[in-house]
Amino acid sequence: MLKRSLCAALCCASIVVSAAYGQQAPAEPPASQTPPDAQGEDVVRVSTDLVQTDVMVFDKQGRFIDNLKPEQFELRVDGKPQTISFFERVVAGSSNEEAQLAAARGGGGGARNSSGAVVPLDRGRTIFFFIDDLHLSAESVLRTRKSLLSFIDKEVKQNDQVAITSASGQIGFLQQLTDNKTVMRKAIGRINFRGFTIRDIESPPMSVVQALEIEQNNQNVISYFVEVLLRENPGMRADVAVNLVHVRARNLLLQSDALNSNLLLTLSSLMRSTAQLPGRKLVFFLSEGFVMNVRDSDVLEKVRRATDAAARSGTVVYTMSPLGLETGMDASTSGGFDPYGQLPTTSSEIRAKQEPLRMIAENTGGRALLNTNALDASINRTLQETSVYYLLAWRPDNDQQKPGKFRRIEAKVAGRPELVVRVRNGFFTTDPETTNKRGKTPPNRPDTAAAAPASTELQKAITDVFPRRALPTSVFAYFNDLPDVGPLLTIVMSVSPETVTLELKDGKHAGMVDVAGLVYNDEGKAGANFKDQLRINVAPEDLPAFMNNSLFYHYQIRIKPGLYQVRVGARDARTGRTGSATQWVEIPDLATRKLAMSSLIIGGHPANPQQTASETNPVNISVERRFNHNEQLRFITYVYNAQRGPGADAAPDVALQVQIFRDDQPVITTALSKLKTEGLPDMARLPYAAEVRLDKLPVGQYVLSVTAIDRIAKSSASQQVNFTIE
Repeated sequence: MLKRSLCAALCCASIVVSAAYGQQAPAEPPASQTPPDAQGEDVVRVSTDLVQTDVMVFDKQGRFIDNLKPEQFELRVDGKPQTISFFERVVAGSSNEEAQLAAARGGGGGARNSSGAVVPLDRGRTIFFFIDDLHLSAESVLRTRKSLLSFIDKEVKQNDQVAITSASGQIGFLQQLTDNKTVMRKAIGRINFRGFTIRDIESPPMSVVQALEIEQNNQNVISYFVEVLLRENPGMRADVAVNLVHVRARNLLLQSDALNSNLLLTLSSLMRSTAQLPGRKLVFFLSEGFVMNVRDSDVLEKVRRATDAAARSGTVVYTMSPLGLETGMDASTSGGFDPYGQLPTTSSEIRAKQEPLRMIAENTGGRALLNTNALDASINRTLQETSVYYLLAWRPDNDQQKPGKFRRIEAKVAGRPELVVRVRNGFFTTDPETTNKRGKTPPNRPDTAAAAPASTELQKAITDVFPRRALPTSVFAYFNDLPDVGPLLTIVMSVSPETVTLELKDGKHAGMVDVAGLVYNDEGKAGANFKDQLRINVAPEDLPAFMNNSLFYHYQIRIKPGLYQVRVGARDARTGRTGSATQWVEIPDLATRKLAMSSLIIGGHPANPQQTASETNPVNISVERRFNHNEQLRFITYVYNAQRGPGADAAPDVALQVQIFRDDQPVITTALSKLKTEGLPDMARLPYAAEVRLDKLPVGQYVLSVTAIDRIAKSSASQQVNFTIE
């Protein structure tokens, strides 16, 4: 399956134009922004098309009930029975999930693979952790970090995309969806105790739960604080004391309402931003809970908007508390002496704070997993029980299409009251976030992007949370270390020519694509950048060949060790359509003298049975990293800082192993192969190249992993790169 060769370089694909430096780096990517030309759609679409919702059904032991039929479900919207127009069982993260969701919206079913079966995890799961660090104690922060690290080490699969986010934004630039575990671990490392506890400065201290009890005229709690106030202020009238207690409570609730309102808005924004991503998304909401003042705040409206955001984006929320088991203590949390038990107990305060977590989970079709010390097990159990669901869709009547109203959804299995059915409990007929004050949705303006300045549209494309797809764009960033130069980062971006608008001008097909790129460090600070144009002039007879290739742009910079994200964008100058792509790359610090490797540079070329291992035919770097069965994958890497044996002429002793994984399972594993060093002029930079036949591997997504073992220093290093076989 694998041929080894010591060819020292892979030739890059033809470069269209040379690099040029931009004048100004765009700002740090925002926390949430929906691109104007995003290809995703709301999961809830209220029109003449179908409206869809996903449903999970479990028995009393929490086992998913399989093999249910559409006629077994009773679906109601605002209490009115609905005819189920579409029904299918869906495996979350499967290659068919996106096509099934499109079919439920009336957009066609798409195609399955040749066997008609789902390809397991070939697309992967989309998982968000939303850390409510506004309501976490220091102990809960530590437990949260430990559980998340365990999740990354044990549960993140090959094609999964994971984002670690926080309510306060303290994670910063690393709050991004990624499959890079280094980025995930760095994001977890930034979760720290924030100490946003809301308390007044008077004695005895009043908790938010106690303030809510006072607001609801709980006479026991009011009497407790009034008695303390009268005892400490002889001569004060009782009515004045009562008024002061109410003022204290009201001020506390105002602080709490503002904090909770921002929390729910941030959660809604997170879910809303994921609407353009395919498939169902899972959000873990980790919080100790908060007090919901439903009487005088708009918190219930915020909960409804969060529910609507979950419905429109296809998101299910599971709430969890890192607090652990309740202590069951009866002592008051106020810190004051309460001999007559007038104040809420610790247990009742905890339950009051957890009630919003239960509401959010139930409203979004998830579950509240509280009062447990087994946070890791709760996460694992959630991943299992959300792996399969039923997709239901119905055609709304005229009344259900009236704008503005929040529609209630109910679903159950007829004749099976013992079964637990989880479904989002509602949605707004029209998106409340995109409707103007008069209740009308602004009309689409397809010419807006074309009319906007190219630099503005490119900056938006680059800094958007998720890549834009209107103009298919790819990036491949890799580093190597060169003598007298040091670490060098090479960025190659490509644009699909099929979506570029061409016009016949002077007998040739002409067009222009604006390209730009930025390199961010892990703090979100922009450094190196480029901006240029790709001009296209293709003769009619050359147009078919042009369409079968890509437009390439090449850029190189010297760079310091560290973790970086490369962001590139492209814009069709005629239509204004944009595309973007991102990639993380880690530059090792070679000054530490530890064993390290360059990036894996990969490309493909047609399989040639007569070719021998000694031949060094150049191949094009594959920016998209997509290959056909009739190709061979060729790669090259460099091993740095390999230790040399004793003696002036001693050479390093390095062995390498190549593995290819699919769904985290090795499908190719080679024996250790000693890296040949005879005749190499530079023992500090040892090249290794090899190629792999792809004709024996099925269609799917893979990971190429190469490990170097320094047998003298007893150390190792590895590099990985993803690729796809079509």
